[in-house]
Amino acid sequence: MNILDIIGPVMVGPSSSHTAGAVKIGQISRKLLAEDVKRAEIYLHGSFWATGRGHGTDRALVAGLMGMAVDDPRIPASFTHAEERGLEFTFEKIELIDAHPNSVKLCLYGVSGRKLEIVAASIGGGRIRICEIDGLTANFCGDYPTLIVHNLDQPGHVTEVTSMLAHKSINIATLQLYRDSRGGRAVMVIECDQEVPAESIRWLTRVEGIVKVTYLSLL
Repeated sequence: MNILDIIGPVMVGPSSSHTAGAVKIGQISRKLLAEDVKRAEIYLHGSFWATGRGHGTDRALVAGLMGMAVDDPRIPASFTHAEERGLEFTFEKIELIDAHPNSVKLCLYGVSGRKLEIVAASIGGGRIRICEIDGLTANFCGDYPTLIVHNLDQPGHVTEVTSMLAHKSINIATLQLYRDSRGGRAVMVIECDQEVPAESIRWLTRVEGIVKVTYLSLL
């Protein structure tokens, strides 16, 4: 048993699920966007909406989107810091289908115009799960360097990606494949034991049939 399962994470409270987990969701989403967030449309589901204000979920999400850690003492004042940085944000209620009670949908717009849509859940003890990226299923925790490849559902793309990782001596921890329909849109979610080099990610973006590459670096 991990010590965090007993005492929980070092954090600014009051709740590991509603506060620490929310900060981490914001952190991971900002890393996936790969640039500073200019505007965030935040849709709260279930208990995140019902009790989130009292637990500081709203402030925690905004803090995470600015890159604050779960133990950052500035979290309670994150709205003020966001205003100073020019980060715009809104909150609304949403009903997500078959979602964890502590779930949120984030529509993010970066400073360069990049866009990203995330659905994520805080599953307890400060742990999170990224459930969707840009409308397609994903399922990862944010604890490993993670490569998310959106591609056309055509033969050969999985081999191209895994061969590149093998060439770079990157070990695959988990590999998940999803598609919306046969021959339609597909996504690979690959958690890795090592960081993926930036030049390899750039190479993937130029491969025919690959629509979008998103990468979560832990550096």
